[in-house]
Amino acid sequence: MSEPIPFAEVGLLKRHPQNPLLTSADVDYPCSLLFNAGIAKYQGRYVMVFRNDFGAANRAESMQRKRQGLPAFDGTDLGLAFSADGVKWEVQPEPCIGLETARELIAPLMPGKDFGDELKRFYDPRLTVIEGRVTMCFAVDTAHGLRGGVAVTEDFEQWEILSVSVPDNRNMVLFPEKIGGRYVRLERPVDTAGANRLRDDQAMMWMSYSPDLRHWGDSQHVLATESIPFANSKMGPGAPPIRTEKGWLTTFHAVWRDNERGRNGWESQWPKIYMAGLMLLDIDNPCKIIGFCDQPLLAPTAWYETGNDVPDGDPFDGFREDVIFPGGMLLEDDGEVKIYYGAADTVECLATAHVDDLLALCKPL
Repeated sequence: MSEPIPFAEVGLLKRHPQNPLLTSADVDYPCSLLFNAGIAKYQGRYVMVFRNDFGAANRAESMQRKRQGLPAFDGTDLGLAFSADGVKWEVQPEPCIGLETARELIAPLMPGKDFGDELKRFYDPRLTVIEGRVTMCFAVDTAHGLRGGVAVTEDFEQWEILSVSVPDNRNMVLFPEKIGGRYVRLERPVDTAGANRLRDDQAMMWMSYSPDLRHWGDSQHVLATESIPFANSKMGPGAPPIRTEKGWLTTFHAVWRDNERGRNGWESQWPKIYMAGLMLLDIDNPCKIIGFCDQPLLAPTAWYETGNDVPDGDPFDGFREDVIFPGGMLLEDDGEVKIYYGAADTVECLATAHVDDLLALCKPL
């Protein structure tokens, strides 16, 4: 059982009563954990591309593998689901991108590589509809570092990968329109190798620009851990931003680390708490923060986020306890904002609020 978290969320968002909306039980092909999805509205329906870790018969087996020093899962692919209302989802019968497909797609951008060894994992999708196409940011683990990339599709069957970053960069999200004639993305570069690390495993949020979604530059720093009252370990982008009358409203993930928390879940120690934050960016100069909420927008409190007080008979057993990771944010015509998030690195969930109330949380800077 995890210990109480040290931060209270703002209490504005309403968790959907049907949470978790999607679990491994909703998938017909091998699936152990379903989480950290990208969500968009496209061609009259909601679409979700989710991360699927598979290979363990159940969560207990994956945890046992980890205790033995073995990989928790056989692999990761990207699943696909559609919905008419954004709540009830129909998972498609096969993954939309598996590892072998990912290797084929990325090969033209990495000539001369043996992809049997180079590309290890393709995961963490984030969806943005830009100029009539779905654009997906993703992460890839390679033999020479963690990289982030951009892919596009119009039908979720045919994909083209446009760009892949240098290591180590991930958690990329795209703005839904050009700003000043260029595409814009938030991203989280981090020194995973340890050299010149600022402290702990700190990561920061940056912004880059592109004329064509292929070439990226003019990078600028946006936000760092030391500026967030409820983060002391790392932070980075969450869901792609949404346009409002007051600016670009966007979430971010923030991590608090407490090495005294003791045993949590399957690990001898899980010291981290993942939370969702909220800020407002200038509409014409999005690297400028004009509003900020100094409390977590969402902090782990529900049983499917904390791993505590699981209902009798429910098979849920959080792979990572005390984790909330926002990956999708949609503004409806009536002003409702849907925020989709992965919980406990195990399931996909939904919380909602009115856009005006969210904007009111972002105090002017």
